Amino acid sequence: MAGRGPEGPAHKTTTPLAMTEIGFYHLQNTPLERALPKLLEKAVERGMKALVLTGSPERSEQLNDVLWNYDPASFLPHGSEKDGGAEHQPVYLTDRDENPNAASLLVLVDGMESANTTGFARIIDMFDGTSDPAVAAARQRWKTQKDAGFPLTYWQQTERGGWEKKAQANEETTDQDPTP
Repeated sequence: MAGRGPEGPAHKTTTPLAMTEIGFYHLQNTPLERALPKLLEKAVERGMKALVLTGSPERSEQLNDVLWNYDPASFLPHGSEKDGGAEHQPVYLTDRDENPNAASLLVLVDGMESANTTGFARIIDMFDGTSDPAVAAARQRWKTQKDAGFPLTYWQQTERGGWEKKAQANEETTDQDPTP
């Protein structure tokens, strides 16, 4: 389970260990291809490494291309398996449930789930709010993570592309900026 320390009879703690916070980001007014680069820019600005888990190798490469071309005036260092050197990439895109760049932020897209939550400070689950099946699947992921005891937040995209906090579950969280 995420956030557990060393186990065994010699290690005891009287305070619960923090679990990874999972934020659900409901895309409504801009597609993932426009929202994801801004989120990743903020993560890199804050010194975080990010891992983006996609639904297929083709989707990883499509988003890799998006990150190269979304804004001619900016540069977001990133790569994918095709580029190699995962351990040196501040942002790495993959369709495998792995963490080759030692990221502290995991961004789940395409309805992906990860069995590996340990080691991430934050997980962001971005889903398409214009798709009824995507919304239903996100609701099921929320329920599963809530039942597992993860601290959860739900952020809904505003008309201007920002984010508004709509709900939280389990542990207390702050109303801070929802980006990493």
